[in-house]
Amino acid sequence: MKKHDGDQEAFRALRLRPATSEDEPFLMNIFATKREDELALLNCDEHQKKAFIAMQFNAQSRQYVMSYPDAHNSIILWNDAPIGRLLLDRGECEFTLVDVALLPTHRGAGIGTHLIEDLLLEAAAAGKPVKLNVWYSNPAKKLYQRMGFSAANDDGVYCEMFWNPGL
Repeated sequence: MKKHDGDQEAFRALRLRPATSEDEPFLMNIFATKREDELALLNCDEHQKKAFIAMQFNAQSRQYVMSYPDAHNSIILWNDAPIGRLLLDRGECEFTLVDVALLPTHRGAGIGTHLIEDLLLEAAAAGKPVKLNVWYSNPAKKLYQRMGFSAANDDGVYCEMFWNPGL
């Protein structure tokens, strides 16, 4: 997998930094933006929606720490402003893209594609496959398929996908 030199220039303002506990409100906001469609269906007030989001975010965060204790939790920056999160576990046998999320204003601009291309280049150099799980109806599933990921397991809610170097 080779990236075009022009791609690097277009994404010069993009970088990652380690997430800290001070990023928790931002990470919860990112989480909430991914759940907006779901929340619109709930018949409850804003206070109840915020409580629901906080509960779900905390449960997800605990699950990530338990399942991927060595994962690198990064904040995606554009011109030093936080625009997303990348959670990546570089395991001994494979890389697991645990979570990648962007603020709605930065989705569809090629940023996610760029980050995943970098990840695939790193994985290919290490000779390791990349695994991820995506919500079945998440539009990103099509992006992953275009980038060479194949569905392995599909339970109707989540789809486990793999990318193998050299394929």
